[in-house]
Amino acid sequence: MRNQIEFEVSGKYALFTDPLTKIGGEKFTYQIPSYQSLKGIVESVYWKPTIIWYIDELRVMNSIQTESKGIRPIEYNGGNTLAYYTYLKDVKYRVRCHFEFNPYREDLIADRNENKHHNIAKRAVQAGGRRDIFLGTRECQGYVEPTVFGEGRGFYDDTPEIDFGIMVHGINYPDETGKPEMETRLWRAKMEYGIIRFIRPEECTIVRKTGEGAIKPFTSSNMQFVDNLYADLFGEEDSE
Repeated sequence: MRNQIEFEVSGKYALFTDPLTKIGGEKFTYQIPSYQSLKGIVESVYWKPTIIWYIDELRVMNSIQTESKGIRPIEYNGGNTLAYYTYLKDVKYRVRCHFEFNPYREDLIADRNENKHHNIAKRAVQAGGRRDIFLGTRECQGYVEPTVFGEGRGFYDDTPEIDFGIMVHGINYPDETGKPEMETRLWRAKMEYGIIRFIRPEECTIVRKTGEGAIKPFTSSNMQFVDNLYADLFGEEDSE
């Protein structure tokens, strides 16, 4: 695709929390990152409200390992408590994704320039992203660098299939759906020869309403400020 990017993201630890484990104050990671967590990483590389990122494929490069740590999180009423968090260890992923224009942001139609956004996104990958990269949670720092998705040797390249069962796919926000409610999507994740191919958000059949929301407003002055910031960080914007 003309508007597709590929990059590698790695880190010493990752915590893509399974929401079922948070009830008692503990946290246990999924074995793989969710669609939504990868989308958050891509948006930390480059994002504007004009576009929506879609995660196409994830390639798991390192073996899936976990490590538990005793943590003393702060309680809501003050003080500390003791909990065990289970992290992924020594993670490395390759991500292939693309963007599409947000059809619900007609107020930003003047910013729908595919070449401009694609070129800035590629330069942002080269620079390691425009914001700090976190692997599921703030204490897990990640690092982004450009790569070729299919090159190199991955740990699961010869494994026909691993089924991860039902897990969270992502969240539907009003900005990207045009609806006033927030929804959580679930799907059945599986990896084939080291690659997870994500379905699109609208293809998820298990969807549950989780709250209310509204489309965020963006003024022309806000957008111009962001354009100028990206030009300073990554060079002049390409319009052709």
